[in-house]
Amino acid sequence: SLVRFALDPVVLLPLTVAIIVSGLGFPVINELRAEWRRPDQWSTHARLTVFGTLGLLVAGFAAVALAEWNNGATIGDFTTGAKLLNAFTHSVMTRTAGFNAVDVGQMRPETLLFTDGLMLIGGGSAGTAGGIKVTTFLLLGVVVWAEIRGRSDVTVFKRRICPDVQRQALAVVLMAVGIVSVATLAILSMTTFPLDRVLFEVISAFATVGLSTGITADLPPAAKSI
Repeated sequence: SLVRFALDPVVLLPLTVAIIVSGLGFPVINELRAEWRRPDQWSTHARLTVFGTLGLLVAGFAAVALAEWNNGATIGDFTTGAKLLNAFTHSVMTRTAGFNAVDVGQMRPETLLFTDGLMLIGGGSAGTAGGIKVTTFLLLGVVVWAEIRGRSDVTVFKRRICPDVQRQALAVVLMAVGIVSVATLAILSMTTFPLDRVLFEVISAFATVGLSTGITADLPPAAKSI
C-alpha cells in the first residue's frame, strides 16, 4: 500500500485530509459549507459527527503512538516526527480508507484491538465511510451516560433524543456486534489463526475498511466467502 511513502508527509497528509473530509458524510459537508463559521448553528447531527470524528482521531492517534512507539517492526525506528505522522495516518485510515503506511501485521495486539474499535465505528452517515457510524456510537454512549445518571430523558447539545432514534442506535450496534461475532467464530473454527488476527479481518471486511494483517490470502474459500 503506502509503506514506501511512510516517511513522506507530502503524500500522506493530503490523503488523510481527503479521507477525513469524505468520511464526514455529504449532509455534514453541505452544512459546513454554509455554516462553517458558526458551530452553534450546526445541526445536532453535524455537531455529533464533527466533534465525534475529531475525538476519535485524537484517541486513535494517541493509542497508536503509545502502543507502537518502541515497536521496531512498525514505527519504532522512525524519527519522532515520522512516528507522529504515521500514528496519525493510521488513526485516519481506520475510518474506512484501507491504506497502510506501516505493516499492520506487525502491530502489537493492543493496537489491533483499538483499531478494531475504530473500524467498527467508521465515519459519518451518508458518506463514503463504513461502520456503524460515528453518530450511532455517540448516541449510544449518551444513552448509557443518561442511564448512569438516572435521567429519564436523553439530551445532546440541549436537544432531546427521541426514543425511536435511541432504539435504532441500539439495534444497529447489537446487529453489528452479532454479525462480527458469528463471522469470527465461524472463521476461527476453519483455521488455526489467532483470535486477534481473525477478528481484525472480519471487522475490516464488515466496515469496508480494507486494512489487513495479511492472513486473508491464506484463508480457506469458505472463510473468504464469509
